Order: sequence, then C-alpha cells, then structure tokens
Amino acid sequence: MKFDIDACREIIDTITRNKSRSILTGFGVFWGIFMLIVLIGGGQGLKELLQQNFAGFATNTAVIWSQPTTKPYKGFRKGRMWQMDLKDIDRLHHQVPELDVVTPLVFSGRRSVVAGDKSYQASVQGVRPDYARVSAPQMFYGRYINDVDDRDSRKVCVIGKQVYKTLFPQGGDPCGQMVRIDSTYYTVVGVDYKGGNGVNFGGRADETITLPQSVLRKVYNRGQQVDIIATTGHKGVVMSRIADRMRATVARSHLVDPADEKGVMVFNTEVLFAMLDNLFNGVNFLVWLVGIGTLLAGAIGVSNIMMVTVRERTVEIGIRRAIGATPMVILSQIMSESILLTAVAGMSGILFGVCILQMTELANTSDGIVAAHFQVDFWTATGAAVLLCVLGGMAGLAPAWRAMSIKPVDAMRDE
Repeated sequence: MKFDIDACREIIDTITRNKSRSILTGFGVFWGIFMLIVLIGGGQGLKELLQQNFAGFATNTAVIWSQPTTKPYKGFRKGRMWQMDLKDIDRLHHQVPELDVVTPLVFSGRRSVVAGDKSYQASVQGVRPDYARVSAPQMFYGRYINDVDDRDSRKVCVIGKQVYKTLFPQGGDPCGQMVRIDSTYYTVVGVDYKGGNGVNFGGRADETITLPQSVLRKVYNRGQQVDIIATTGHKGVVMSRIADRMRATVARSHLVDPADEKGVMVFNTEVLFAMLDNLFNGVNFLVWLVGIGTLLAGAIGVSNIMMVTVRERTVEIGIRRAIGATPMVILSQIMSESILLTAVAGMSGILFGVCILQMTELANTSDGIVAAHFQVDFWTATGAAVLLCVLGGMAGLAPAWRAMSIKPVDAMRDE
C-alpha cells in the first residue's frame, strides 16, 4: 500500500467532507477505547486499593480467639465464658511445630489520649515485637516496638495515622514527645501510617496506639490473659490443614470441646485471600469483555458508515476506474480512510482515558503518598493501538471490497 502527499490529502478531504458523520462515526471507536483504557486502569487502581488494605498482612496467617462455648464438655454447660492465657503460646509452639510465629495480643478498649491541649479517643493494644511479622507496620516516623521495650516494660508507644494527625496537627516528627493515656505518660517512638480499612484487631489501625504487651498487662491489670493469638506457618504450610490441631491444643487446656468451632474461633486468612484472587480475576474478565465489546461495536459502526460512503461515491469510483485506477488503488483508498478514522478516534480515546486516570490518581494522593496507581502500562497501550489498526482495517475491508467490485459502466448507469 503506497502513500504520497496527494493521496493523504485526498483521504483527509474525504473524511472531513462530512464532518458531522465522521465525528459521530469516530465517537463509537473513541468511546470504546476510552472505556477499555479507563476500565483497565481503574481496575488496576481498585485492585491496588484493596491490596493495600491487606498490605503487610501475612497471607499464611491464622488467628485464634475465645468465645462462649456452644457445646457441653466434661460437666460444663454450653455458654461458658473462658479466656486464653500466655501458656497457650508455648503449647502451640510445642504441639504444632508447623507454626512459625505465635504471638499474643491484648486490648484495653478505647482510651483518652492527650498531648498538650489536644485529645483523642484511641484504641489501645499491647503486642510483642514479632507481631510485625504477622501484620507489618508502615512506619512514617521512628520505629516499632522492640524486644527491649517489651522485656524492660518501657512506657513507649507507636501511634496510628489518625491519632498522629489529631494530636500533632502541626506535623513533624513526634518521636520523643510525651502523650498521656488515662493517667499514664508514654514516650512516642514511632508513627504507623497503616490504613484502617484492612484486617484489624481491636480497632482501626489508624486509630490505634500500640504499647509493649508487658506494659499494658501491668497498667490495666490484665495478668496472663490473652485476647487474640496471631500465628503464621512456615513456608509451604497450608494453614487450613493444621487449624483443627490448633483449636484442639487451645481447647483441651481450658476444658473446651475440641470440636467446638464457635467456642474456639480460628480464622484462616487463606480463605480471604483466595476470595480476593477470584474477585480480581472476575473483574479483569469483565473489564476486557466490556471494553472489547464496546470497541467492536464502534468498529462495526465505522464499517456501516463506510458502506454508506461507498454507496454515495459510486459514480466517483466508477470514473476513477474508467480513467485507469486499478482495483488495488480503490481498495487502498477506502481501507486507508477507515484506518485513519479509526486511529484518530482511538488515539483520542486513549489520550482522554489516560488523562482521566491521572486525575483519579491525583485525587487519591494524600500527604504525598499515592494510595493507588490508576494507570495502564506501556504494552497495554501499545496493544490497544495495534488493535485499533487491525479493527480499522477489518472495518474498511467490506466497504473496500464493494468499492473494488464497482464497474465503470454500472457506475454511470447508477448516475
């Protein structure tokens, strides 16, 4: 297919001859590729937002907590309240060797936190340093609770994002400053910027103050009690296969029926992450289905309009054939018009879609941190451009074939 400047001018003149028709025809392709780009980029951004809710949370985690028993056992009636303790940590380590991290969590509910003339009602939890291997913090300032803090019962704390913004509205590094929780003063050693929409225990992560668990036990007289036991398995361990052994290990030591699944709750995050994977796969399928379907509808519209154009230009095509134009020249002319119209409309759709995605990404930026990247990668955009050219060629194929088959005598008779 050979192009020269006169041929290009003729193609552009033909397309712009009826501007309204060309714009309306190209809008179908524009909207189709725009929808495809926005759905792909938007789907990627939403996927990142969902994944960030679980960012840092180990995928091979199982969490254990106590609830009123639902079955009678060894003379005890159902409905009995019971409480886990620190000895359960050692029992799980020894009797379920597949476990890697076994760490306790204790809570004291919502407490009044004061810094200067600012106050906030925050959730307070006590953890050991190895809890960071279950749910990794996103430290914005300072550090997390360490072994020395827990061993020496240091009165230090890590504050959540919302607590930090409320107590220290002027910003800056708050590490080293004092906050008062109820009547006890603590030194801030870190700010955790983890979001509050993911997996949380005892309250939203951004509204939580974290203390060494040894300190919380002494201050709030919690003794050896444990509210939640968070565990992770060694590499390759399927947590669902050891969940019953974990339940039985804890239940037997507290005279609870090992088969009481509601009395000893074991939440396995493998199920949650499997559901998310299925959700993402379904979303990706729908994105491509809707996007390509809309794009095909636009290409079919281009083909129909080109058929009408060929019908209107029957006499012109007949005259060109009469003065020596070969069928291939006619074929290249019509297909070039179709490809150009499709390409211009499609590239405009890609550009507009990328602009919308960029604005959406800026709207999801806070404190200079991008919450999610609403973008399409280079190869996706390249693939969309190639698809446009292919669809443009296919859209012009039928009209071009019809134009190529027109005979000069028939064209004159049609006039």
